[in-house]
Amino acid sequence: MISQTPKERLIVVSNRLPFVVRKGSDKQWKITPGSGGLVTALLPVLRDRGGIWIGWPGTTDKIDDISQVLADSNRDAGYALVPVALTDDEVHKFYQGFSNEVIWPLFHDLQSHCNFDPSYWQVYKEVNHKYAQVIARQSKENDFIWVHDYHLMNVATELRHLGVRSRIGFFLHIPFPSLDIFLKLPWRFELLHALLDYDLIGFQTLRDRRNFVQCIRAMVKHVTVQGKGQVLTANVGDREVRIGAFSISIDYNTFIEEATGAEVIEKVRQLHGVLPDRQLILGVDRLDYTKGIPNRLEAFRNALVRYPELHRRITLIQIVVPSREDIPKYHDLRTTIEQMVGHINGEFTKFGRWVPIHYMFRNLTRVELLAYYRACEIALVTPLKDGMNLVAKEYCASSIKEENVLILSEFAGAAAQLQNGALLVNPYDIEGVADAIYQAFVMDKAERQGRMRRMRRSISKYNIFWWVDSFLRAAIAKDLSAFPLMEDYVPKTDIDVPVI
Repeated sequence: MISQTPKERLIVVSNRLPFVVRKGSDKQWKITPGSGGLVTALLPVLRDRGGIWIGWPGTTDKIDDISQVLADSNRDAGYALVPVALTDDEVHKFYQGFSNEVIWPLFHDLQSHCNFDPSYWQVYKEVNHKYAQVIARQSKENDFIWVHDYHLMNVATELRHLGVRSRIGFFLHIPFPSLDIFLKLPWRFELLHALLDYDLIGFQTLRDRRNFVQCIRAMVKHVTVQGKGQVLTANVGDREVRIGAFSISIDYNTFIEEATGAEVIEKVRQLHGVLPDRQLILGVDRLDYTKGIPNRLEAFRNALVRYPELHRRITLIQIVVPSREDIPKYHDLRTTIEQMVGHINGEFTKFGRWVPIHYMFRNLTRVELLAYYRACEIALVTPLKDGMNLVAKEYCASSIKEENVLILSEFAGAAAQLQNGALLVNPYDIEGVADAIYQAFVMDKAERQGRMRRMRRSISKYNIFWWVDSFLRAAIAKDLSAFPLMEDYVPKTDIDVPVI
């Protein structure tokens, strides 16, 4: 990791804190650790350097009580947790509204799902101002402020208005859309200028960076972009803004260690005992229309129709993790998925001998998830669009024997890195995905191991700690020529190649 002077701190800002805060049955506050790659990567950095994590605690209850509980629980951690208070109306219009009914679908190329309610934009700006006020009170001039994701794109602008002159970085965890899609946003100019108030803007892939560069070239006057490699430079007036591609990853070694644990191995044995003499295909996704689950189910059905030799020799385990069920579109999506599973099983089940799809709608424990990763010979990771998709990387890391096959959507950010090992598919191409399922099923052991070994080697090299380190180095480096294109990320085709 890069060195840092004692006076410099890292201030991490995200929509949510890395801990879940809620009241228990005894009416007392309970704090449980959050999960995910961001938490895994940044908490050790904050413990090492000292710093602050700012975010919403997940409740609209009074903030004073929560602040004290967070301070007490984190007293010896070496960093502070600072909550941002939100009202019910702000959660509705900022989080559920602008963030998830405007930016989320638009940036995933699904603009038909957008609700461009003008009140959403107004509250989005107000909430970003709230975050900026908390940051301004907590920060010092030498701090580096690292803001995360689409909920907080306006924070740098609000901080500059408050007179904050610290270096501010931003990382977008979801895709950035192409110019023709971005133009549909009514507040497109305001949002672009807000992003350019950051000193460093990070994207998941070269394609996302290219899309952003095309947008600012087309829509922002007097801007020039130059350079090559991982980090470019945009001159905006008298300011320099750095624009880079930093693909987020996982803690590879931890996954290997946990995937070889006794509990996981026992669960793998049980799974193969219940479903013997067949290859298992895994689909595990949060309930979201960007994940392409109905398309995947139709492709699986197509494979069963066109390749009858798969009958009784293959089983799809589709796990859907509950998410945003109170939103009508998500409730309707769940209904669609469950109806499709029922129809496919009704069409192909052999009584007492074979059920083609085993479906679960629930959260998994860590041990259960790792057991499914290890037990399933094939993974179907086929989102319609994804910023990265860490499930693909987790699956590969957990493939200890390197005999598994990853079928991966070419529209997932991870495809740029894993293209040399995965079977890339277009999730809209039903027959193409069905053919990939059959290809994976008949693939020999040597080819499986070669493909998986290449992917695991790359994930090990570009792990979550590489991601943190490369972003922070790009923020302070004087010589950007030290950031060439990552060799594993150079795409085979020009679809992801930035035009600079």
